[in-house]
Amino acid sequence: MNLNTSSSWEENTRQKMLHLKLPTDPRWVGIAEMNLEEILVDHAYCEQKAASSCISLIVRFNELEELVDTLTPIVAEEWGHFERVMEQLKKRGMKFGLQRKDEYVVQLQGFLRKGGSRMDQLTEHLLMNALIEARSCERFKLLSKHVSDAELQKFYYELMISEAGHYVTFIELAKIYQDPVKVNLRWKEWLDFEAQVMQEMGVRGDRMH
Repeated sequence: MNLNTSSSWEENTRQKMLHLKLPTDPRWVGIAEMNLEEILVDHAYCEQKAASSCISLIVRFNELEELVDTLTPIVAEEWGHFERVMEQLKKRGMKFGLQRKDEYVVQLQGFLRKGGSRMDQLTEHLLMNALIEARSCERFKLLSKHVSDAELQKFYYELMISEAGHYVTFIELAKIYQDPVKVNLRWKEWLDFEAQVMQEMGVRGDRMH
């Protein structure tokens, strides 16, 4: 996408796609820039986990041909993002530190409904993944607009576009394998819960989420 079309794309994103109930605290991006190495390390692990999550769904629901065909290129794209974050770390002489517990994802995993049909379980995981992508997209947008490093601005703008596409894909997949009305109702519950999680966790400028 040409950068000249960013305004129209972002307006479409706000209206049609990112329905997060609680926006990121404006203080986050300033704190994040002061902890850039920690942010980049955490981001790298987020991309690795995103690829692993898609692989897990492919293996678990291998009989769903459209799911497999759709998620397979996303695995490659997420791993490509991991490699790009690692490049940003190396350029800045930063080290790839140890992984820390992702409290945000842990909280979301606790909201997954247990039981039900296989398609019910698939829906839960697709919606959780969609929510993580939506929040990532929002945070990447903030970084693309407000970090002082011009290279990182461009980097996070490009990733923002990608994460928005993944968000839409997960929602659309859920509606293929589950009643769209049920998906929409459950999605609203996920959005409400995620807002509570964000409120309780407060501002953490050393993490991507």
